[in-house]
Amino acid sequence: MKVYYHPLSGHSHRARLFLSLLGIEHEETFVDLAAAAHKTPDYLRLNRFGQIPVLVDGDTVIADSNAILVYLAKKADASDWLPETPVQAAAVQRWLSVAAGQIAFGPAAARLITVFGAKFDAAEVIARAHAVLKVIDAELANRDWIADTGTAHPTIADVALYSYIASAPEGNVDLSAYTNVNAWLARVEALKGFVAFQKTAAGLAA
Repeated sequence: MKVYYHPLSGHSHRARLFLSLLGIEHEETFVDLAAAAHKTPDYLRLNRFGQIPVLVDGDTVIADSNAILVYLAKKADASDWLPETPVQAAAVQRWLSVAAGQIAFGPAAARLITVFGAKFDAAEVIARAHAVLKVIDAELANRDWIADTGTAHPTIADVALYSYIASAPEGNVDLSAYTNVNAWLARVEALKGFVAFQKTAAGLAA
């Protein structure tokens, strides 16, 4: 397998983290975003949206970080990471949607301002970040992992949420008030095969 990535992309980190957690051997190919390598004709043949990451597995090409998580879980027959019953699968999907929605437009967007110079309203996206973090903190009050699957094992929902929550301080989003979120971050980081998301000296982390 080969994954196209950028080290400062949380979406890329999701894919790289899960590959490592599953112990899947793979090649990593750096995509130079600053040089617009993701907009070249060759790359656009892999992903018409010109986004990272992309996973290539033989003749199969999977674009979108959450789709990659689903593909890898199915490919590895890892039902502990992506349970099969309707209720469990729906519980995981709920949080994949949050990762693509409230997380992307909250802590991820706040970090895009400080790390990549994105032209978002900082106050607005930081407020969105705290709104979703309050919900997640409450959800984690009575269980170790975010998806309520009735098991004691993390799921791809935890992988999908981790990167941009862990790096939220880089976008001036203070995590200190979220006791349950911080305990959950520590649990993810203690998993066998965990790989850290590259830090930057930005925002509160400066």
